[in-house]
Amino acid sequence: MSDFSTLEVIRDPRGFATLWLSREDKNNAFNAQMIRELIVAIDRLADDTGLRFVLLRGRGRHFSAGADLAWMQQSAQLDFNTNLDDAHELGELMYALHRLKVPTLAVVQGAAFGGALGLISCCDMAIGAEDAQLCLSEVRIGLAPAVISPFVVKAIGERAARRYALTAERFSGIQARELGLLAEVYPATELDAQVALWVNNLLQNAPLALRATKELLREVDDGELSPALRRYCENTIARIRVSAEGQEGLRAFLEKRPPAWQTAETKEPRP
Repeated sequence: MSDFSTLEVIRDPRGFATLWLSREDKNNAFNAQMIRELIVAIDRLADDTGLRFVLLRGRGRHFSAGADLAWMQQSAQLDFNTNLDDAHELGELMYALHRLKVPTLAVVQGAAFGGALGLISCCDMAIGAEDAQLCLSEVRIGLAPAVISPFVVKAIGERAARRYALTAERFSGIQARELGLLAEVYPATELDAQVALWVNNLLQNAPLALRATKELLREVDDGELSPALRRYCENTIARIRVSAEGQEGLRAFLEKRPPAWQTAETKEPRP
């Protein structure tokens, strides 16, 4: 996956990938090329059945400054239908990231403005630096956070989304944690070390169980407590229990040994 110019995909031999936004000289701002390359990269990751989870990160000082100014200037000259095509492309990116079958973890430092909040909101989990600066900045320049809004509302709730989308206030990493957008925040100098701890923790978990649990949570999200949902949940646990991975996990637990998917670097000490 080296055929990208705005991002990098780095695979770790332990079974996860890091998707790096890599326009450091532009503070990782979006343009049409980056959006297209992100869609392609995510589609390729989705086809990897051996993948355990994905990290989403930004090279340099900032996660992403939002939309690229040159791209925005070009968009201002386009007609409605061409702008609609651009919006569809951004929507395709957000929905592709949201529906990726493996867990996703965003790591946020520096600025995360505009569409960058959409990427963070589409990830299952996010952590960041205490001094990160986040902003739904669209209304300041006469626009609206339209494509990303469903994901932002899911991530921080309708009331908070109204405040920050309508005021375009900046908020810190600490405030983002209070809103639920970031699960945890750390001093910027400790962020990489904390990412390593999150990675090691995720590596302790069964790969197929992670995928099944993500699918399960998507199915039950805001779902009516219907007979169909009950059957789905019961079938899910029954299917996992009889799977090879489920059987290995249960045997390992009963025999007080690490399961086969844990490497020497990630095995937890047993009591």
